[in-house]
Amino acid sequence: MKPKAAAKPAPVEKTRPTSKAKGPITLAIDIGGSGLKAMLLSGTGEAVSERIRNPTPAIPTPTLVMAGLDKLRAALPKFDRVSVGFPGPVKCGTTLSAFNLHPKWANFPLQAELEKRWKKPARVANDAAVQGFGAIKGEGVEMIITLGTGMGNCLFTWGRLCPGLELGHHPWKKYTYEDYIGRRGLDKYAKKRWNKLLQEVIAQTANTFNWDHLYLGGGNAKKIEFDLPEHVTIVSNETGLLGGVALWKDDTLSNKRSATKV
Repeated sequence: MKPKAAAKPAPVEKTRPTSKAKGPITLAIDIGGSGLKAMLLSGTGEAVSERIRNPTPAIPTPTLVMAGLDKLRAALPKFDRVSVGFPGPVKCGTTLSAFNLHPKWANFPLQAELEKRWKKPARVANDAAVQGFGAIKGEGVEMIITLGTGMGNCLFTWGRLCPGLELGHHPWKKYTYEDYIGRRGLDKYAKKRWNKLLQEVIAQTANTFNWDHLYLGGGNAKKIEFDLPEHVTIVSNETGLLGGVALWKDDTLSNKRSATKV
């Protein structure tokens, strides 16, 4: 399937929730290095609209990304609250940095800005954490690694997020994990070598964190060409949105209760 030309993004399709959707309705948003995605979720976490997507701006400053989010918001029906997955560390709704977006995201009050613009309560967390919430079973130690523009990851113990983990930027071999299995690594080492490196990362994280289950997500998960070990599964990109409801169930993500990076 050929990628769509950046100069002619597909129009955003307007959607409607199902008649049986039970509130509160959450507008779940996933901010990625290549795409801005959104979906409406019922109070129980079920999708009540199609997933819609627009390309991330070529220069993804907060101003341009917020304009893109405004377009997604306008295409969807009414909602009660907002959940956002952001590709970088987040503290109390403020983005600390975004290595794969733009330097202007340093200390940007994304949660407060969304609440001001849209007049709805919002919660913002690291995108891997949101995808993890959408994938985990809540049993034992579970980890997710997202393979996209960068490398995201998070760790859960019995369904509770362990906030602040930024494994992608941790030294490994001569560089960092992200340098090897992020997009830079894929471009540098090509698919065959990248797959071998990913197998090494899986083994290394198993020895380091003793996870009971590992989930692999992100756009580049489709490039995996080896048989996955036991207790390792690939999850769809939709889980990066489906976990949005869980942000409202975890008190560690509330501004009033937490000053922890998530």
